[in-house]
Amino acid sequence: MKPADYCFEVSWEACNKVGGIYTVLKTKASFMKQHYEDGYVVVGPYFVNKVSGEFNEKMPPELFKAAFERLKGEGIICHYGNWLVESEPDAVLIDFATFAAKKNEIKRELWDNYRIDSLNTQYFDYDEPVIWAYATGKFVEAFANSQPSKKVVAHFHEWLAAAGLLYLHSRKANVATVFTTHATTLGRTTTNANMDIYACFSCVDPEQEAYRLGVAAKHQTETAAANNVDVFSTVSDITAMEAEHFLKKSPDVIVHNGLNMDNFPTFEEASVRHRQLKKKIKEFVMYYFFPYYTFDLEETLYYFLSGRYEFHNKGIDVFIRSLGELNAALKRENSKRTVVAFLWVPANIRGIKRELLENRTQYQDVRDTVIDEIDYVKDQLITDVIAQKKVTDTDLLSAQTLFELKRKVMKFKKTGFPPLSTHDLYNEEADSILNACKSAGLGNSAEDRVKVVFYPTYLSGADGLLDLTYYESMQGSHLGVFPSFYEPWGYTPLEAAALGVGAVTTDLSGFGKYIFNHSSQKKFPGVFIVKRMGVSDDDFVKSLSGVLKTFASYTNDERIRNKIEAKHVSTLADWKFMIRQYLTAHQIAVSKHWK
Repeated sequence: MKPADYCFEVSWEACNKVGGIYTVLKTKASFMKQHYEDGYVVVGPYFVNKVSGEFNEKMPPELFKAAFERLKGEGIICHYGNWLVESEPDAVLIDFATFAAKKNEIKRELWDNYRIDSLNTQYFDYDEPVIWAYATGKFVEAFANSQPSKKVVAHFHEWLAAAGLLYLHSRKANVATVFTTHATTLGRTTTNANMDIYACFSCVDPEQEAYRLGVAAKHQTETAAANNVDVFSTVSDITAMEAEHFLKKSPDVIVHNGLNMDNFPTFEEASVRHRQLKKKIKEFVMYYFFPYYTFDLEETLYYFLSGRYEFHNKGIDVFIRSLGELNAALKRENSKRTVVAFLWVPANIRGIKRELLENRTQYQDVRDTVIDEIDYVKDQLITDVIAQKKVTDTDLLSAQTLFELKRKVMKFKKTGFPPLSTHDLYNEEADSILNACKSAGLGNSAEDRVKVVFYPTYLSGADGLLDLTYYESMQGSHLGVFPSFYEPWGYTPLEAAALGVGAVTTDLSGFGKYIFNHSSQKKFPGVFIVKRMGVSDDDFVKSLSGVLKTFASYTNDERIRNKIEAKHVSTLADWKFMIRQYLTAHQIAVSKHWK
């Protein structure tokens, strides 16, 4: 039974891809629609240059016309249509450009009612989402007033939508409200400033710290929403800890994030795709490293880290240090294993390195020459095998072809070492990743058992090198490593596991803590959880490098067993189950509001 007749889900990221909440809303929309049917509507901002491919505008139904007309007179233009994601939920996008003239009145009201100090805020940083959110509050109120016999629940995400909730609260609107913070403003900002918030909760005055860091208005808006809503929720136990200390409010419900697992491959499909996509990664590795030296690709594993360039928060710093430890250990053991570690972290780039473009062109020239001869080689090989003749290269290829190949391979060879980065960077000397690699002794020398490829561009599927999408790059690899220091949820290890790829995360990740509480860390855990809370960076690096080394020692059969378990672990975060937490939050809000 649905908790209310209508559910409006309000987010700055509805039909507006700017961050992780977009993934949350997009992947769970079909499940929300299953429960609310035509009563489920997402509400977001209308930006004319962003709606293409996201929003299919239609004539509004009678249900919305009264609210739309009323708001039009106030300079708020509402657009009705469908969000072009699975199940195509109804969407209302609000154009607030004209309504922005009310900015100072809105900010004055927020001060009078909730003591939100937005006097010196910037328009695109704070004012713009607040004006939009306030307009959404007016829309939800107008709709509820037009349907007095119906129960309406409005679910607001993050501080960016909070002004809409506060508008409804101040008007005592006939709407049940839910507020979810995915990451507290202070939590994200303080950790970006390299503060260990988990060790300093008790020694931080939230109000003073917010002013010191220049985020007072956002923090105060978020705090007011958490304390003036029917149901307050967070996405993880980690974020709940932040909320208790920074917002002075414990969540009523935890609404964990999930994925629609029906959209991910079966284990058998994932295995086939892994082999196919690993071939493309192997080709890249050949033209990246083999001009300088070679190594056994059958003994090579591909690790990766991906995400925003948040050197400390995303754990890039400890990942590189752990790779340095792994490299030293494998060299000490004279291991035959090679690990190629990709850092898929977009940065400020000039372009692909010229030497790499040359390598790729020369590699393709050799490859094309062999492909041109492949039919002749195949026929000749079959003939020689049937005739029980000893096969040599001169039997398969003509002297002219062998000469051509030898010449092209000689041209392919280079002196020196492979670069650490695929692209030239602006201010390369100051780049944190490159400098950390050098400090960790990772220079891509022939003796190194761990090779590094900093890949500072988006994996679009057409970047001129790998030419793989993000998911394809994941699927072709063996292990994703996500040792974040600050990660309120963390979709990346969940996505890796859903694709049948082993992953590493920490107990400071919302997903990591959730999995740790719902699964066991057996010999082949699928997703490795490394303890980081209350652990020094030095001790954590030792633990992480130990996990990386353990995985490097797995046989092929053992890696398959780990892949099977990773796939199983991912099902623990299927929206089929997680959606119940949202419905519970809505039911509690409705019960409180109409008690």
